[in-house]
Amino acid sequence: MLKRHARAACTALAAAGLLLAGTGGAIADSAPAAPSAAAALRTADAPPELLAAMQRDLGLTPAQAKARLAHEAEAGATAARLRDRLGAAFAGAWVDGADAGTLTVATTRAADTAAIRATGARAKLVTRTLAGLDADRAVLDRAAGAATPVRYVDPRSNTLVVEETEAGAAAALLAATGTDPAGVTVVRTAEAPRPLYDLRGGDAYYMNGSGRCSVGFPVTKGAVNGFATAGHCGRAGTTTSGFNQVAQGSFQASVFPGNDMAWVAASTQWTATPYVKGSGGANVQVTGSVLQPVGASVCRSGSTTGWHCGTIQQHNTSVTYPEGTISGVTRTTVCAEPGDSGGSYISGSQAQGVTSGGSGNCSGGGTTFFQPLNPILSAYGLTLKVSGSDPGPGPGPGDPEPGGTWKAGTVYAAGATVTYGGSAYRCLQGHQAQTGWEPPNVPALWQRV
Repeated sequence: MLKRHARAACTALAAAGLLLAGTGGAIADSAPAAPSAAAALRTADAPPELLAAMQRDLGLTPAQAKARLAHEAEAGATAARLRDRLGAAFAGAWVDGADAGTLTVATTRAADTAAIRATGARAKLVTRTLAGLDADRAVLDRAAGAATPVRYVDPRSNTLVVEETEAGAAAALLAATGTDPAGVTVVRTAEAPRPLYDLRGGDAYYMNGSGRCSVGFPVTKGAVNGFATAGHCGRAGTTTSGFNQVAQGSFQASVFPGNDMAWVAASTQWTATPYVKGSGGANVQVTGSVLQPVGASVCRSGSTTGWHCGTIQQHNTSVTYPEGTISGVTRTTVCAEPGDSGGSYISGSQAQGVTSGGSGNCSGGGTTFFQPLNPILSAYGLTLKVSGSDPGPGPGPGDPEPGGTWKAGTVYAAGATVTYGGSAYRCLQGHQAQTGWEPPNVPALWQRV
Protein backbone atom coordinates (compact mmCIF):
# COMPACT_ATOMS: atom_id res chain seq x y z
CA MET A 1 0.00 0.00 0.00
CA LEU A 2 1.86 3.06 -1.27
CA LYS A 3 0.56 6.38 -0.04
CA ARG A 4 1.30 9.54 -1.94
CA HIS A 5 0.69 12.84 -0.20
CA ALA A 6 -0.31 15.94 -2.12
CA ARG A 7 2.39 17.55 -4.32
CA ALA A 8 4.81 14.69 -3.66
CA ALA A 9 -5.33 -0.51 -25.04
CA CYS A 10 -5.90 -3.48 -34.61
CA THR A 11 -7.07 -4.85 -37.37
CA ALA A 12 -9.33 -7.82 -36.53
CA LEU A 13 -8.18 -11.34 -37.32
CA ALA A 14 -10.67 -13.11 -39.54
CA ALA A 15 -12.99 -15.00 -37.23
CA ALA A 16 -12.56 -18.21 -39.16
CA GLY A 17 -8.79 -18.03 -38.82
CA LEU A 18 -8.51 -17.54 -35.06
CA LEU A 19 -6.54 -20.29 -33.41
CA LEU A 20 -8.74 -20.27 -30.33
CA ALA A 21 -12.14 -19.97 -31.97
CA GLY A 22 -13.26 -23.46 -30.92
CA THR A 23 -16.63 -23.54 -29.23
CA GLY A 24 -16.18 -26.50 -26.90
CA GLY A 25 -19.53 -27.99 -27.86
CA ALA A 26 -21.46 -24.71 -27.98
CA ILE A 27 -24.96 -25.12 -29.29
CA ALA A 28 -27.12 -23.08 -31.64
CA ASP A 29 -25.93 -19.77 -30.16
CA SER A 30 -22.56 -20.30 -31.90
CA ALA A 31 -24.07 -20.22 -35.38
CA PRO A 32 -21.88 -18.48 -37.97
CA ALA A 33 -24.05 -15.37 -37.86
CA ALA A 34 -23.13 -14.75 -34.22
CA PRO A 35 -20.08 -12.54 -33.62
CA SER A 36 -16.80 -14.00 -32.45
CA ALA A 37 -15.54 -13.10 -29.00
CA ALA A 38 -12.99 -10.74 -30.55
CA ALA A 39 -15.75 -8.96 -32.47
CA ALA A 40 -18.02 -8.79 -29.43
CA LEU A 41 -15.24 -7.27 -27.32
CA ARG A 42 -14.16 -4.99 -30.20
CA THR A 43 -10.48 -5.85 -30.05
CA ALA A 44 -10.04 -4.38 -33.55
CA ASP A 45 -10.82 -0.98 -32.07
CA ALA A 46 -7.81 -0.94 -29.75
CA PRO A 47 -6.26 2.53 -29.99
CA PRO A 48 -2.69 3.04 -31.25
CA GLU A 49 -1.59 4.26 -27.83
CA LEU A 50 -2.56 1.00 -26.13
CA LEU A 51 -0.90 -1.06 -28.89
CA ALA A 52 2.26 1.02 -28.60
CA ALA A 53 2.45 0.48 -24.84
CA MET A 54 1.96 -3.27 -25.26
CA GLN A 55 4.82 -3.31 -27.77
CA ARG A 56 7.06 -1.37 -25.39
CA ASP A 57 6.32 -3.24 -22.16
CA LEU A 58 5.68 -6.77 -23.51
CA GLY A 59 8.32 -6.73 -26.25
CA LEU A 60 5.79 -7.31 -29.03
CA THR A 61 5.74 -6.47 -32.71
CA PRO A 62 2.76 -4.44 -33.97
CA ALA A 63 1.24 -7.60 -35.50
CA GLN A 64 1.70 -9.54 -32.27
CA ALA A 65 0.00 -6.84 -30.22
CA LYS A 66 -3.05 -6.84 -32.50
CA ALA A 67 -3.20 -10.64 -32.65
CA ARG A 68 -2.77 -10.94 -28.91
CA LEU A 69 -5.90 -8.94 -28.09
CA ALA A 70 -7.99 -11.05 -30.49
CA HIS A 71 -6.53 -14.32 -29.20
CA GLU A 72 -7.10 -13.31 -25.58
CA ALA A 73 -10.77 -12.58 -26.25
CA GLU A 74 -11.28 -15.97 -27.95
CA ALA A 75 -9.30 -17.77 -25.24
CA GLY A 76 -11.41 -16.22 -22.51
CA ALA A 77 -14.62 -17.37 -24.20
CA THR A 78 -13.30 -20.89 -24.86
CA ALA A 79 -11.98 -21.27 -21.32
CA ALA A 80 -15.30 -20.09 -19.91
CA ARG A 81 -17.25 -22.68 -21.93
CA LEU A 82 -14.87 -25.42 -20.83
CA ARG A 83 -15.06 -24.35 -17.19
CA ASP A 84 -18.84 -24.63 -17.42
CA ARG A 85 -18.58 -28.05 -19.12
CA LEU A 86 -15.92 -29.56 -16.83
CA GLY A 87 -17.59 -28.49 -13.61
CA ALA A 88 -15.82 -29.54 -10.43
CA ALA A 89 -12.91 -31.12 -12.39
CA PHE A 90 -11.85 -27.74 -13.80
CA ALA A 91 -8.36 -26.81 -12.61
CA GLY A 92 -7.70 -23.48 -14.29
CA ALA A 93 -6.77 -22.02 -17.69
CA TRP A 94 -4.09 -19.73 -19.06
CA VAL A 95 -2.69 -18.36 -22.32
CA ASP A 96 0.93 -18.48 -23.50
CA GLY A 97 2.99 -17.15 -26.38
CA ALA A 98 3.93 -13.66 -27.46
CA ASP A 99 0.57 -13.31 -29.21
CA ALA A 100 -1.32 -15.37 -26.59
CA GLY A 101 -1.97 -17.94 -29.32
CA THR A 102 -1.95 -20.98 -27.03
CA LEU A 103 -4.70 -21.70 -24.51
CA THR A 104 -4.16 -24.45 -21.94
CA VAL A 105 -7.01 -25.82 -19.82
CA ALA A 106 -6.30 -28.06 -16.83
CA THR A 107 -8.57 -30.80 -15.49
CA THR A 108 -8.38 -33.54 -12.89
CA ARG A 109 -10.42 -35.95 -15.05
CA ALA A 110 -8.62 -37.80 -17.87
CA ALA A 111 -11.87 -38.25 -19.79
CA ASP A 112 -12.05 -34.48 -20.28
CA THR A 113 -8.85 -34.12 -22.30
CA ALA A 114 -10.40 -35.01 -25.67
CA ALA A 115 -13.14 -32.41 -25.24
CA ILE A 116 -10.56 -29.78 -24.34
CA ARG A 117 -8.42 -30.56 -27.38
CA ALA A 118 -11.48 -30.47 -29.61
CA THR A 119 -11.75 -26.74 -28.95
CA GLY A 120 -8.20 -26.10 -30.15
CA ALA A 121 -6.87 -25.75 -26.62
CA ARG A 122 -4.16 -27.80 -24.98
CA ALA A 123 -5.22 -30.14 -22.19
CA LYS A 124 -3.27 -30.64 -18.98
CA LEU A 125 -4.16 -33.43 -16.54
CA VAL A 126 -3.46 -32.47 -12.92
CA THR A 127 -4.26 -33.76 -9.45
CA ARG A 128 -5.87 -30.76 -7.73
CA THR A 129 -9.02 -28.88 -8.69
CA LEU A 130 -9.14 -25.10 -8.80
CA ALA A 131 -11.96 -25.10 -6.26
CA GLY A 132 -9.96 -27.29 -3.87
CA LEU A 133 -6.89 -25.06 -4.08
CA ASP A 134 -9.02 -21.96 -3.57
CA ALA A 135 -10.50 -23.55 -0.46
CA ASP A 136 -7.01 -24.18 0.91
CA ARG A 137 -6.08 -20.57 0.21
CA ALA A 138 -9.13 -19.36 2.13
CA VAL A 139 -7.96 -21.35 5.17
CA LEU A 140 -4.53 -19.73 4.99
CA ASP A 141 -6.08 -16.28 4.61
CA ARG A 142 -7.64 -16.50 8.04
CA ALA A 143 -4.30 -17.10 9.72
CA ALA A 144 -1.84 -15.22 7.51
CA GLY A 145 0.19 -12.30 8.79
CA ALA A 146 2.61 -9.71 7.48
CA ALA A 147 5.38 -12.29 7.00
CA THR A 148 3.25 -14.23 4.47
CA PRO A 149 1.71 -11.29 2.64
CA VAL A 150 0.57 -12.89 -0.65
CA ARG A 151 -1.23 -16.16 -1.36
CA TYR A 152 -2.66 -17.34 -4.70
CA VAL A 153 -3.45 -20.40 -6.83
CA ASP A 154 -1.03 -20.91 -9.73
CA PRO A 155 -2.86 -23.04 -12.34
CA ARG A 156 0.33 -23.65 -14.31
CA SER A 157 1.97 -25.51 -11.42
CA ASN A 158 -1.35 -26.70 -9.92
CA THR A 159 -0.22 -25.50 -6.52
CA LEU A 160 -1.07 -22.91 -3.93
CA VAL A 161 1.70 -20.29 -3.77
CA VAL A 162 2.62 -18.58 -0.52
CA GLU A 163 5.07 -15.67 -0.54
CA GLU A 164 7.12 -15.12 2.61
CA THR A 165 9.27 -12.20 3.69
CA GLU A 166 10.93 -14.18 6.50
CA ALA A 167 12.49 -17.63 6.26
CA GLY A 168 10.20 -20.27 7.74
CA ALA A 169 7.11 -18.04 7.86
CA ALA A 170 5.25 -20.04 5.22
CA ALA A 171 6.11 -23.36 6.87
CA ALA A 172 4.78 -22.04 10.17
CA LEU A 173 1.56 -20.90 8.50
CA LEU A 174 1.05 -24.31 6.87
CA ALA A 175 1.68 -26.09 10.16
CA ALA A 176 -0.68 -23.80 12.07
CA THR A 177 -3.51 -24.42 9.60
CA GLY A 178 -2.86 -28.10 8.98
CA THR A 179 -2.29 -27.47 5.27
CA ASP A 180 -0.54 -30.23 3.30
CA PRO A 181 2.77 -28.73 2.09
CA ALA A 182 2.77 -31.10 -0.90
CA GLY A 183 0.33 -28.80 -2.66
CA VAL A 184 2.12 -25.57 -1.74
CA THR A 185 4.96 -23.67 -3.39
CA VAL A 186 6.83 -21.22 -1.16
CA VAL A 187 8.38 -18.14 -2.74
CA ARG A 188 10.73 -15.83 -0.86
CA THR A 189 10.13 -12.15 -1.52
CA ALA A 190 12.17 -9.17 -0.42
CA GLU A 191 9.32 -6.66 -0.53
CA ALA A 192 5.83 -6.85 0.89
CA PRO A 193 3.03 -5.16 -1.09
CA ARG A 194 1.31 -2.09 0.23
CA PRO A 195 -1.71 -0.16 -1.06
CA LEU A 196 -0.84 2.43 -3.66
CA TYR A 197 -2.17 5.51 -1.91
CA ASP A 198 -1.29 8.31 -2.85
CA LEU A 199 -13.54 12.09 -14.83
CA ARG A 200 -11.12 10.03 -16.77
CA GLY A 201 -9.50 6.84 -15.57
CA GLY A 202 -5.93 7.41 -14.45
CA ASP A 203 -6.27 11.10 -13.64
CA ALA A 204 -5.23 12.34 -10.22
CA TYR A 205 -7.59 13.33 -7.44
CA TYR A 206 -6.90 14.57 -3.94
CA MET A 207 -8.53 13.52 -0.67
CA ASN A 208 -9.40 16.13 1.94
CA GLY A 209 -6.83 18.40 0.29
CA SER A 210 -3.91 16.16 1.19
CA GLY A 211 -3.43 12.57 -0.03
CA ARG A 212 -3.45 11.78 -3.76
CA CYS A 213 -4.89 8.75 -5.60
CA SER A 214 -6.01 8.01 -9.17
CA VAL A 215 -9.44 7.72 -10.77
CA GLY A 216 -10.33 4.13 -11.64
CA PHE A 217 -13.28 4.13 -14.04
CA PRO A 218 -15.96 6.79 -14.55
CA VAL A 219 -19.44 5.50 -13.64
CA THR A 220 -22.97 6.72 -13.22
CA LYS A 221 -25.60 5.95 -10.64
CA GLY A 222 -28.91 7.23 -11.94
CA ALA A 223 -28.28 10.87 -12.82
CA VAL A 224 -25.14 11.08 -10.65
CA ASN A 225 -21.69 11.02 -12.25
CA GLY A 226 -18.70 9.64 -10.37
CA PHE A 227 -15.92 7.08 -10.45
CA ALA A 228 -14.83 3.77 -8.96
CA THR A 229 -11.54 3.69 -7.09
CA ALA A 230 -9.67 1.92 -4.28
CA GLY A 231 -11.20 1.73 -0.82
CA HIS A 232 -7.96 2.49 0.98
CA CYS A 233 -7.90 5.95 -0.63
CA GLY A 234 -10.75 7.26 1.52
CA ARG A 235 -13.73 6.54 3.74
CA ALA A 236 -17.38 7.50 3.25
CA GLY A 237 -17.56 11.26 3.59
CA THR A 238 -13.98 11.96 2.50
CA THR A 239 -14.07 14.94 0.15
CA THR A 240 -12.15 15.04 -3.11
CA SER A 241 -10.78 17.61 -5.53
CA GLY A 242 -9.79 16.85 -9.11
CA PHE A 243 -6.49 16.84 -10.97
CA ASN A 244 -6.93 20.60 -11.34
CA GLN A 245 -7.54 21.09 -7.61
CA VAL A 246 -11.18 22.08 -8.27
CA ALA A 247 -13.71 20.70 -5.75
CA GLN A 248 -14.93 17.40 -7.14
CA GLY A 249 -17.12 15.32 -4.83
CA SER A 250 -17.00 12.85 -1.94
CA PHE A 251 -16.66 9.16 -1.18
CA GLN A 252 -20.11 7.56 -0.93
CA ALA A 253 -18.99 4.10 0.21
CA SER A 254 -15.69 2.38 0.89
CA VAL A 255 -14.44 -1.06 1.96
CA PHE A 256 -10.88 -1.72 3.11
CA PRO A 257 -9.54 -4.17 4.23
CA GLY A 258 -11.52 -7.28 3.22
CA ASN A 259 -11.83 -5.79 -0.26
CA ASP A 260 -10.34 -2.61 -1.68
CA MET A 261 -13.30 -0.85 -3.30
CA ALA A 262 -14.98 2.53 -3.19
CA TRP A 263 -16.86 5.02 -5.29
CA VAL A 264 -16.91 8.79 -5.40
CA ALA A 265 -19.95 10.84 -6.42
CA ALA A 266 -18.99 14.02 -8.25
CA SER A 267 -20.72 17.38 -8.37
CA THR A 268 -22.61 18.56 -11.44
CA GLN A 269 -19.46 20.31 -12.67
CA TRP A 270 -17.93 16.94 -13.45
CA THR A 271 -19.05 14.59 -16.26
CA ALA A 272 -18.17 10.91 -16.49
CA THR A 273 -16.42 9.94 -19.74
CA PRO A 274 -15.83 6.47 -21.26
CA TYR A 275 -12.08 6.92 -21.27
CA VAL A 276 -8.85 5.98 -19.55
CA LYS A 277 -5.83 8.25 -19.81
CA GLY A 278 -3.37 6.48 -22.10
CA SER A 279 0.15 7.08 -23.29
CA GLY A 280 0.87 10.77 -23.78
CA GLY A 281 -2.52 11.69 -22.32
CA ALA A 282 -4.49 10.19 -25.23
CA ASN A 283 -7.97 8.80 -24.50
CA VAL A 284 -8.33 5.01 -24.45
CA GLN A 285 -11.93 3.93 -24.98
CA VAL A 286 -13.72 1.64 -22.52
CA THR A 287 -16.40 -0.60 -24.08
CA GLY A 288 -17.11 -3.18 -21.36
CA SER A 289 -15.91 -5.01 -18.27
CA VAL A 290 -15.20 -8.64 -19.29
CA LEU A 291 -12.45 -9.99 -17.01
CA GLN A 292 -9.63 -11.50 -19.10
CA PRO A 293 -7.84 -14.84 -18.45
CA VAL A 294 -4.54 -15.56 -16.75
CA GLY A 295 -1.70 -14.70 -19.12
CA ALA A 296 -3.62 -11.94 -20.88
CA SER A 297 -2.10 -8.51 -21.40
CA VAL A 298 -3.25 -5.67 -19.19
CA CYS A 299 -2.32 -1.99 -19.05
CA ARG A 300 -2.56 0.41 -16.10
CA SER A 301 -3.04 4.16 -15.92
CA GLY A 302 -2.05 6.13 -12.85
CA SER A 303 -1.37 9.71 -11.88
CA THR A 304 2.25 9.07 -10.83
CA THR A 305 3.75 6.77 -13.46
CA GLY A 306 1.22 7.08 -16.28
CA TRP A 307 0.69 4.19 -18.71
CA HIS A 308 2.36 0.79 -18.22
CA CYS A 309 1.54 -2.73 -19.39
CA GLY A 310 2.17 -6.31 -18.30
CA THR A 311 0.25 -9.56 -17.95
CA ILE A 312 -2.33 -11.07 -15.61
CA GLN A 313 -0.65 -13.62 -13.36
CA GLN A 314 -3.43 -14.95 -11.12
CA HIS A 315 -7.01 -14.09 -10.23
CA ASN A 316 -8.58 -14.42 -6.79
CA THR A 317 -5.37 -13.65 -4.92
CA SER A 318 -5.24 -12.78 -1.23
CA VAL A 319 -2.89 -10.09 0.07
CA THR A 320 -2.14 -9.13 3.65
CA TYR A 321 -1.18 -5.48 3.99
CA PRO A 322 -0.16 -3.95 7.33
CA GLU A 323 -3.77 -2.72 7.63
CA GLY A 324 -5.29 -6.19 7.08
CA THR A 325 -6.09 -8.83 4.46
CA ILE A 326 -7.92 -8.26 1.20
CA SER A 327 -9.17 -11.14 -0.96
CA GLY A 328 -10.28 -11.55 -4.55
CA VAL A 329 -7.67 -9.26 -6.12
CA THR A 330 -5.78 -10.02 -9.34
CA ARG A 331 -1.97 -10.24 -9.41
CA THR A 332 -0.14 -8.68 -12.38
CA THR A 333 3.36 -7.89 -13.67
CA VAL A 334 2.48 -4.25 -14.23
CA CYS A 335 4.55 -1.74 -12.28
CA ALA A 336 3.15 1.06 -10.13
CA GLU A 337 4.29 3.62 -7.59
CA PRO A 338 2.79 5.77 -4.83
CA GLY A 339 -0.16 7.84 -6.03
CA ASP A 340 -1.17 5.29 -8.69
CA SER A 341 -3.64 3.73 -6.24
CA GLY A 342 -7.21 3.49 -7.44
CA GLY A 343 -6.15 3.88 -11.09
CA SER A 344 -7.42 1.92 -14.10
CA TYR A 345 -6.41 -1.53 -15.37
CA ILE A 346 -7.67 -2.21 -18.90
CA SER A 347 -7.20 -5.11 -21.34
CA GLY A 348 -7.94 -4.06 -24.91
CA SER A 349 -11.06 -1.99 -24.35
CA GLN A 350 -12.32 -4.07 -21.40
CA ALA A 351 -12.12 -2.53 -17.95
CA GLN A 352 -10.47 -4.92 -15.50
CA GLY A 353 -10.10 -3.25 -12.12
CA VAL A 354 -8.57 -0.55 -9.94
CA THR A 355 -5.06 -0.44 -8.51
CA SER A 356 -4.84 -1.74 -4.96
CA GLY A 357 -1.18 -2.21 -4.06
CA GLY A 358 2.07 -3.86 -4.94
CA SER A 359 5.82 -3.92 -4.60
CA GLY A 360 8.75 -2.67 -6.65
CA ASN A 361 8.59 0.36 -8.93
CA CYS A 362 8.55 1.39 -12.58
CA SER A 363 12.32 1.72 -12.79
CA GLY A 364 13.24 -1.80 -11.73
CA GLY A 365 9.89 -3.52 -12.26
CA GLY A 366 7.37 -4.82 -9.78
CA THR A 367 4.23 -6.74 -8.95
CA THR A 368 0.83 -5.11 -8.50
CA PHE A 369 -2.67 -6.18 -7.54
CA PHE A 370 -5.99 -4.82 -8.75
CA GLN A 371 -9.44 -5.01 -7.22
CA PRO A 372 -11.69 -6.34 -10.05
CA LEU A 373 -14.19 -3.74 -11.22
CA ASN A 374 -17.33 -5.89 -11.61
CA PRO A 375 -17.71 -6.50 -7.85
CA ILE A 376 -17.51 -2.73 -7.30
CA LEU A 377 -20.22 -2.06 -9.88
CA SER A 378 -22.41 -4.76 -8.36
CA ALA A 379 -21.89 -3.77 -4.74
CA TYR A 380 -22.80 -0.12 -5.27
CA GLY A 381 -25.28 -0.35 -8.16
CA LEU A 382 -23.01 1.57 -10.54
CA THR A 383 -23.05 1.60 -14.34
CA LEU A 384 -19.70 1.68 -16.12
CA LYS A 385 -19.42 4.51 -18.63
CA VAL A 386 -18.74 2.89 -22.02
CA SER A 387 -18.36 4.17 -25.57
CA GLY A 388 -19.55 2.95 -28.95
CA SER A 389 -22.22 0.53 -27.74
CA ASP A 390 -23.65 -1.37 -30.71
CA PRO A 391 -27.40 -1.93 -30.32
CA GLY A 392 -27.07 -5.11 -32.36
CA PRO A 393 -29.97 -6.94 -34.02
CA GLY A 394 -32.41 -6.31 -31.19
CA PRO A 395 -36.10 -5.44 -31.54
CA GLY A 396 -36.86 -2.76 -34.10
CA PRO A 397 -39.25 0.14 -33.65
CA GLY A 398 -42.68 -1.21 -32.81
CA ASP A 399 -41.42 -4.76 -32.24
CA PRO A 400 -42.29 -6.39 -28.91
CA GLU A 401 -39.55 -6.68 -26.31
CA PRO A 402 -38.37 -10.30 -25.93
CA GLY A 403 -38.86 -10.25 -22.18
CA GLY A 404 -37.05 -12.35 -19.59
CA THR A 405 -34.87 -11.66 -16.59
CA TRP A 406 -31.78 -10.39 -18.46
CA LYS A 407 -31.32 -6.68 -17.93
CA ALA A 408 -28.79 -4.18 -19.25
CA GLY A 409 -26.75 -2.63 -16.44
CA THR A 410 -26.78 -5.75 -14.28
CA VAL A 411 -23.43 -7.27 -13.30
CA TYR A 412 -23.46 -11.00 -14.03
CA ALA A 413 -20.93 -13.43 -12.57
CA ALA A 414 -19.85 -16.61 -14.35
CA GLY A 415 -22.49 -19.26 -13.66
CA ALA A 416 -25.40 -16.83 -13.28
CA THR A 417 -28.56 -17.79 -15.19
CA VAL A 418 -31.11 -15.58 -16.94
CA THR A 419 -33.99 -15.90 -19.36
CA TYR A 420 -34.27 -13.97 -22.61
CA GLY A 421 -36.66 -14.37 -25.54
CA GLY A 422 -38.14 -17.51 -24.02
CA SER A 423 -34.80 -19.29 -23.53
CA ALA A 424 -32.53 -19.78 -20.53
CA TYR A 425 -28.87 -18.80 -20.60
CA ARG A 426 -25.87 -19.31 -18.32
CA CYS A 427 -23.20 -16.63 -17.99
CA LEU A 428 -19.73 -17.78 -19.12
CA GLN A 429 -17.64 -14.68 -18.34
CA GLY A 430 -18.39 -12.10 -15.69
CA HIS A 431 -19.40 -8.70 -17.08
CA GLN A 432 -21.81 -5.81 -16.78
CA ALA A 433 -24.60 -6.27 -19.33
CA GLN A 434 -25.22 -3.56 -21.89
CA THR A 435 -27.41 -2.98 -24.93
CA GLY A 436 -26.06 -5.05 -27.82
CA TRP A 437 -24.83 -7.76 -25.46
CA GLU A 438 -28.17 -9.59 -25.19
CA PRO A 439 -27.51 -13.33 -24.58
CA PRO A 440 -28.30 -14.55 -28.14
CA ASN A 441 -25.90 -11.95 -29.57
CA VAL A 442 -22.77 -12.78 -27.58
CA PRO A 443 -22.00 -16.52 -27.31
CA ALA A 444 -18.64 -15.50 -25.87
CA LEU A 445 -20.52 -14.37 -22.76
CA TRP A 446 -23.68 -16.55 -22.65
CA GLN A 447 -24.51 -20.23 -23.27
CA ARG A 448 -28.09 -21.33 -23.88
CA VAL A 449 -29.15 -24.09 -21.50
